[in-house]
Amino acid sequence: MRKAKVIINDDKLQVSSEILRALAHPLRMKILEFIDEHETINVNKIYNTLKLEQSITSQHLRILRSAGIVETVRDGKFIHYKVDYDKVTNAMKAIGAFLITSSKR
Repeated sequence: MRKAKVIINDDKLQVSSEILRALAHPLRMKILEFIDEHETINVNKIYNTLKLEQSITSQHLRILRSAGIVETVRDGKFIHYKVDYDKVTNAMKAIGAFLITSSKR
C-alpha cells in the first residue's frame, strides 16, 4: 500500500544539493568558520592566515558564494566576505529535520 506520492521539485533539489555540497567539504567549513570569527574579511586575509594558496581559496569561496552561503561586499579593490546566517541556519535545520525523520524509521 502506497502512503503518499513523492513530488520532487527539480529546482529546489538542485539548490539544496549545491548548499549541501558546499557545506560538506572540510576546507570550506574551515574557511566558513574563519569568516564567521571575523564577521567580514577579505580574501587576502583568509588565504594568508589559513596558509592556503590564493587560487584554492578563491575556488572554494566561489563554491560557497554560488551556493549563497557567503555574500560579498566590495570596498575599493578588496572584496570582503561574510556569512549568510539565514541560509546556513535553514540548511542546518533541514539537515536536522532529515536526521530526526530518518532515525525514526
